[in-house]
Amino acid sequence: MGFGEAIRTCLSKNVTFTGRAPRAEFYFLNLFVIIASLAAGVIGAVVGARLFGEIIGLGLLLPIIAVSVRRLHDIGRSGWWMLLNFVPLIGWIVLLVWACRRGTVGPNQYGADPLTGRD
Repeated sequence: MGFGEAIRTCLSKNVTFTGRAPRAEFYFLNLFVIIASLAAGVIGAVVGARLFGEIIGLGLLLPIIAVSVRRLHDIGRSGWWMLLNFVPLIGWIVLLVWACRRGTVGPNQYGADPLTGRD
């Protein structure tokens, strides 16, 4: 899955919390968010308004949450584990380590393997 395809997939599934997401989809969306935030910051600095950054942040909030939940599903964990984000430092580290793990090979309770597409 390439950068463009991953972004299109994430933005088309922006409120889909079911199914699974491979690592590439998750990381390419996060890279896109970083690039878009930097661009919004530069535009905001040039124009003299911080509004652009907030618009980008709000517009990409649901796709980020949705792909994170689908990424947790890919490793066989419930999306409720996203609540670890509220545990300072330790929660973020745990979620990052889990996001780096390879997904479950073959189908799991959350759906078919996104890399093979087979049940």
